[in-house]
Amino acid sequence: MAKSGIFHEDYKERPYWWEAYAPHAPDLQDVPAETRVAIVGAGYAGLATALELGKLGIEATVIDAAEPGYGASTRSGGLVGGGHSIKKPLVAKPPSPERVADMVADATDGFYMLERIIEDEKIECGWHRTGRFTGAISRGHFKAMEQQAAQMQESGGGAELIPKERQREFIGSDYYHGGMAASEAAHLHPALYYAGLKRLCEERGVRICAMAAVEKLDQRGTSWHLKTARGDVEAGDVVIATNGYTGDLTPGFKRRLVPISAYIIATEELPKDLLQSISPQNCSFVETMRVVPFFRLSPDGTRLVFGSRVKWRDLTASEMAPLIFGRALERFPELADFKVTHAWQGNVALTIDEEPHMGRLDGLHYALGCNGSGVAQMTYMGTQLARKIARVANYRCAFDSGSFPTHPLYRGNKGLLVPLVGNYLRARDWWDRRMG
Repeated sequence: MAKSGIFHEDYKERPYWWEAYAPHAPDLQDVPAETRVAIVGAGYAGLATALELGKLGIEATVIDAAEPGYGASTRSGGLVGGGHSIKKPLVAKPPSPERVADMVADATDGFYMLERIIEDEKIECGWHRTGRFTGAISRGHFKAMEQQAAQMQESGGGAELIPKERQREFIGSDYYHGGMAASEAAHLHPALYYAGLKRLCEERGVRICAMAAVEKLDQRGTSWHLKTARGDVEAGDVVIATNGYTGDLTPGFKRRLVPISAYIIATEELPKDLLQSISPQNCSFVETMRVVPFFRLSPDGTRLVFGSRVKWRDLTASEMAPLIFGRALERFPELADFKVTHAWQGNVALTIDEEPHMGRLDGLHYALGCNGSGVAQMTYMGTQLARKIARVANYRCAFDSGSFPTHPLYRGNKGLLVPLVGNYLRARDWWDRRMG
């Protein structure tokens, strides 16, 4: 287990990604008196919606309570998945095979859409399409991977079962009982991707209004009135793209989303031979644990970025960091001689049915609930939502199902729900690991 002396002398409680691009708002754009579409939330989903609307000739204004990108979009682990980001629900009722196939197809489209944006628009964001290795924490979990691998191969996702005796081809650890390698996966620098998306919006004339928290939202006939901290605006349509930061402004969405803080650390620069050992193919990594650790090398290949959640009460990033570093040491004991330079946290949004959702509810458009797989999914859903608003979509996205479930016992207060469900899932992980 890691000790409290893990912190480097230059340690910072802030995202490592912010060393390259930190959210800022040096010149505050005025909130306009009116706009065709008002988008609440300047993360990936909000900017992707605005960008596509701009391409379609529709005026859009993005409104954010803080500096654009201050939320999860510049705090994520930067792992990007395709069809395999659609996972079997942990608690909710599993969807039909037909629905799974539809969601996998759209998640796959989202992966390739993201790749096209990065390549076509020349966004320098450390894009590494080097695949993903999912480690099986028990022999039973490895056996269960056979069906998932077969489904991915059938959908064209590219997956290969890797027995334990071969896993060091992918990861320098004996912690797992084999795993699965997926080719349709990548990792990137999330803050630099965000900066590129923001640049594209600005080039399209999208107005991005920072430090303008929406305090009240009213429908008046066929339009909407938004009262913000920096002025009021009338809009023909409103998009809610607040994801893990959804609050009391939209109680109908708040009760459909469970915000969870994900915690991430970055190590100091590591020796090249150690980095090569940890990740011989520069993959990204996840596990079959229900409370999923995720990790990868930094875009420049000099350090390890490792994320997880160990305690279910909210802690500061500095308080959680030794626990997360302990998880990293379980997999890579050779890290014991090195220090942590950065630790941070950011909110993801889980949904009641554990599926992403976009559509319209109570007159409001929305793209919400990435369930921890937001880089590609939120970009994709925002783009699809814009096409729907513009009435040019010739395809109904699988995430636009017309249903966004609630639960009678959940009203948006996660205080009791998160520890209860989290400890239940952790107990199941412990049992599966112990029983092999």
